[in-house]
Amino acid sequence: MSSTDKVKASHILIKHQGSRRKASWKDPEGRIITNTTRESAVSQLKSLRDDIVSGKSKFEDVASRYSDCSSAKRGGDLGPFGRNQMQKPFEDATYALKVGEISDIVDTDSGVHIIMRTG
Repeated sequence: MSSTDKVKASHILIKHQGSRRKASWKDPEGRIITNTTRESAVSQLKSLRDDIVSGKSKFEDVASRYSDCSSAKRGGDLGPFGRNQMQKPFEDATYALKVGEISDIVDTDSGVHIIMRTG
């Protein structure tokens, strides 16, 4: 795969007390994030992922309601990106997915994510 190959992805981010920036559109003061352990962020994300995979919820709806990223207002859509544009674990996980697949939990400096490759 050459470096010109871009991928497209959506994600759901849950921030926690280990996140680089402990605030988000949902929690501008960071009150919830500061009190969220990584473990509880992961378990929240796992149950959201289960709902999506089982077909109970749609990825976009879950992202727009729960994601701590500003991409939430686009249903988690990050648009296209290439190599070296995202944090390495995020990039590696996205490139490893097939289109339509949803990752397991991915840890970055921002928090914990699940990623759906869309293109």
